[in-house]
Amino acid sequence: MTSLRRRLIILLVVSILGVVGLATFVAVKVLGGPSPELVMGPLAHQIQYMVQLVPGHAQSANDAPVTISDHPAAGIEDRKHTRVLNDMLQRDGVAVSAVVTRNPGRPGMIASVELPGNRWMIVDVPDLGPPSDVWYGLAGWMALIVLGATPVSIYFTGVLVRPLEMLEATVSKIGSDGVLAAVPEKGPAEVRATARALNELSERLKTAMESRMRLVAAAGHDLRTPMTRMRLRAEFLDEDRDKWLSDLDELDRIADSAIRLVREEVNQDAVEPLELDRLVRDIEAEMTALGHAISIEHLDKVSVKAGALGLRRALRNLIVNAATHGKSCTVSLSAQRNQAVLAIADRGPGIPPELLNKAFEPFFRVDPARTQFIAGAGLGLAIAKEIIERYGGTIRLENRPSGGLLQTVVFAAV
Repeated sequence: MTSLRRRLIILLVVSILGVVGLATFVAVKVLGGPSPELVMGPLAHQIQYMVQLVPGHAQSANDAPVTISDHPAAGIEDRKHTRVLNDMLQRDGVAVSAVVTRNPGRPGMIASVELPGNRWMIVDVPDLGPPSDVWYGLAGWMALIVLGATPVSIYFTGVLVRPLEMLEATVSKIGSDGVLAAVPEKGPAEVRATARALNELSERLKTAMESRMRLVAAAGHDLRTPMTRMRLRAEFLDEDRDKWLSDLDELDRIADSAIRLVREEVNQDAVEPLELDRLVRDIEAEMTALGHAISIEHLDKVSVKAGALGLRRALRNLIVNAATHGKSCTVSLSAQRNQAVLAIADRGPGIPPELLNKAFEPFFRVDPARTQFIAGAGLGLAIAKEIIERYGGTIRLENRPSGGLLQTVVFAAV
């Protein structure tokens, strides 16, 4: 029961049911019939008059119907009403005794008044209380309240949570640049204030992201000028000339990779259905022509939704990384449960388990001393991961039991 909508609906229904139910219960108690004193008082006076009239009076057709019997009326004695009736008769000076009984099969009560000569006068007492099935009526009344209150509660709860759903939908549409979409500033004052705060946060995030990209691009661009001067001077050096040029080449690759990383964030190509198997074959042919040892195990025909240029660059980075550091690699593509699973396996040394979670960090190298002569700035995996996740995919690295690294890329198939 974690949904705010469900909680509000239940709260409204229970509140309405509780208030109306309590009011109905109090009304039933208050209107549940008069006390025995109020019922038996008029009856006692009526019996007093009847007792005075019955002895020696011959009943005629115009008289009120009074039943005389040799025994009291049958039924279950109502002790409370019997006691109250006898107390009132004694207080009025009527020297008779009475018994009030109830019959389960009929409403109301019967008063049996003992007369001289072992005779009994039977008097019907109307039952002024609520009907015996009043609680069934109350249950039906509560059911009607629930049926009526539920749709009303659902409607007004929808009205209350609609702005929150709008905010949730807006937050879920955060782009790859980390910027929120604009939130309409309408609705209650609290919702407008929240929307305004989110819009301000979005503007600050956008400004910070643009500032970061400009800083990285500017740093990469500005590094090229002193590196060019250093390269010219290194040409005139006799001692360690090759080492100087190698270090400058590495600095140049780092600067160029930083600039390309920023361009990749800014220039996002349009998303469209792509034949992933054909894309993998094109990359394999391109890399083989450049001298990389790449082989294809099997390629299932499957399509995914992504940007053509971005996805090509990401997969090229992964395959080049496997072919370079792993000496050679094999590529396979399979369609599994509406997913496209691309596996890139190499035969290299792999990555130590404690460093696997750092492999996607920019400028990451497993062994800088051992790989200093391998071209690259350590941004290939970071760029590939960013592109793949931008298009809704995932990438996972793991060491193979037989040796080498396995890179697994998963996309939703279309």
